[in-house]
Amino acid sequence: MTSADCSSIFHGDCTSIVVPDRNSQSHTCKESCPVEEKTETDGGSGHARYIGSGVHEDPYIVVWDEEDPENPYNWSKTRKWIITMQLALTTFTVSFSSSSYSGGLEYIVRDLNVSDELAVLGISLYVLGFAVGPLLFAPMGEMYGRRIVFLITVGLYTPLHIGGAFARNIITVLIVRLLTGIFGASPLTNAGGAVADIFNPRERGLASAIYAAVPFLGPVIGPIVGGFVADSSLGWHFNFWLMLLLGAISLIMGYFLAPETYAPVLLRRRAKHLMQLSNGTISYKSKYDIGRSTSFMKVMRVNLSRPFVFMFTEPIVLLFAIYISVVYGTLYALFSAFPIVFETRRGWSAGVGGLAFLGVGAGISVGTATASIQNTIYQKAMDKSSTGRAPPEARLHMAMMGGILVPIGLFWFAWTADPPVHWIVPIIAGFPFGQGVCQILQSSTAYLMDAYEIYFASAIAATIVLRSIFAAVFPVIAPTMFENLGDAWGMSIFAFLGLACTPIPFLFWKHGKAIRSKSKYAYKESESDDTS
Repeated sequence: MTSADCSSIFHGDCTSIVVPDRNSQSHTCKESCPVEEKTETDGGSGHARYIGSGVHEDPYIVVWDEEDPENPYNWSKTRKWIITMQLALTTFTVSFSSSSYSGGLEYIVRDLNVSDELAVLGISLYVLGFAVGPLLFAPMGEMYGRRIVFLITVGLYTPLHIGGAFARNIITVLIVRLLTGIFGASPLTNAGGAVADIFNPRERGLASAIYAAVPFLGPVIGPIVGGFVADSSLGWHFNFWLMLLLGAISLIMGYFLAPETYAPVLLRRRAKHLMQLSNGTISYKSKYDIGRSTSFMKVMRVNLSRPFVFMFTEPIVLLFAIYISVVYGTLYALFSAFPIVFETRRGWSAGVGGLAFLGVGAGISVGTATASIQNTIYQKAMDKSSTGRAPPEARLHMAMMGGILVPIGLFWFAWTADPPVHWIVPIIAGFPFGQGVCQILQSSTAYLMDAYEIYFASAIAATIVLRSIFAAVFPVIAPTMFENLGDAWGMSIFAFLGLACTPIPFLFWKHGKAIRSKSKYAYKESESDDTS
């Protein structure tokens, strides 16, 4: 739809504008139609076609132009994928660091003369920081942009590891782990938002799959690398230097390769720039800021509360947050369970014991590859839709498969973990678990992106907060469970939790549209759209 089409509908004082559709790249009439004539602004700002009078009470409403090169949706595919790879690297960095620490647990206990439970607390405090970070950095990203928040938080995250590298007592180690977890949470929250910023729903399938898989792949590789480093002459302290190195690489690449992607911030900057060009004589305002408070404190209050509001008022967010938390927490429980099964029971070293995660890692890799199948299903659903947009439920097919694989893998591992069963059998059991975990997180993340759109940051923050709490608690309770219940029944508890969550994606695939229709925040399609 063109400006002329819009003007033919709205006469006189227009109340509609032509704006790009974030999902289909089409253009539709929205609030405040742009005027037909070009209005030359003062101060050499050029020509603007924005509705409004240019005064404080009635500012020009700044929107994206058609095919606007500054609109992230219109960036080249090459640029989008460079940004995506940088986001994936940073997300890998912070997730890898969460578990590479576990490779040196045996030596931390010995060198610092602490209990196993206190040493494991270094894992729990790190992922507990993931629960705190999103509540702070999501609203900051909304006010100031994703880029500046990324640079500041990763800039603090990286040098903090020096404290761990020189630590001579457990208190120092635990403080470093908590602080790095808090600042490391920023990429986990803002990376998903950045993917949604630059890819429309048809394009974002693979990108969102990579973003969703990396937080699981990093923790699997971490114990392997951390274990061999701790076993070597370098010692467990060197793991902190590795974390610092990865953080520094991510920070440098982010500085040079990651621009600002958040549309409300970009348009707000454009409006500010136009006002500066007019020496403040003409007023401009981003369309996203109309009727919206730009007070930092108010935005902080809303964003700090909204994830919890979503948790208790949005069934989709609540149930998927529980599901993601169960499988994510179970993955982190393996960081304390695998050393029991393979090092204590079978006498393996820390480095060789880390190799037991290869089964889980292979499963995650295959799970990531199945994103192409999900994308094909989703695109067919788009082609069948009368509006050209598939319902969010078309993202859930892989989650349904993963929901079946997770309990299979866990029960398999539980009852084959101990000798005399050959060691390869429980390692292979990690494959279906890893694939299932990856597919669940991929599908649920894409589903939340499509279902909550501009509220995605709040929806994903709710899941990150809850899953981080689970991931902090499960590694601490797992050794006690294994000691009191035995390896088989201890792991079976986690398997039963996964089994109890299996129906969740099936529930929303069947009834998601009806549930979304009753939501204040979720996307609602026309009656002609069918779930595919």
